[in-house]
Amino acid sequence: MEAEKTVYIYSDGACKGNPGPGGYGTILVYKNVEKELSGGEAHTTNNRMELMGAIAGLRALQRPCRVVLTSDSKYLTDAINKGWAKSWRAKGWKKGDGKPALNPDLWEELLGLLEKHQVQVVWIKGHAGHPYNERCDRLAVAQAEKYKN
Repeated sequence: MEAEKTVYIYSDGACKGNPGPGGYGTILVYKNVEKELSGGEAHTTNNRMELMGAIAGLRALQRPCRVVLTSDSKYLTDAINKGWAKSWRAKGWKKGDGKPALNPDLWEELLGLLEKHQVQVVWIKGHAGHPYNERCDRLAVAQAEKYKN
């Protein structure tokens, strides 16, 4: 597939307190078309929102695609790129030290979505001026703010 057939997904999560009110922001880019998605929860964690951002972006795809998924979450990117999440699933959602892996419900869904597409996962430094990452952060923070008391 040539580059113009690639969908770029940028995602970020935010939490006011950890746990606390949280949100995610996701931007899909295909050719010159952009689509923003966001959501949140009243009581969640930053890592859950990071996963939800990626899930929301992949859920939005209507058919198998080549995807470049970009996130500033090492939790998300390392668990996928280093094979940790697949290993946790293979061990019944246990980590290498025998402790339970966190967020198995979201990891299960994310791994299923990743298997439907050809996905390259890319880590970028957060809050470093990347335009899409900054926009995703603003979307995520706005969602988290909606759930603050």
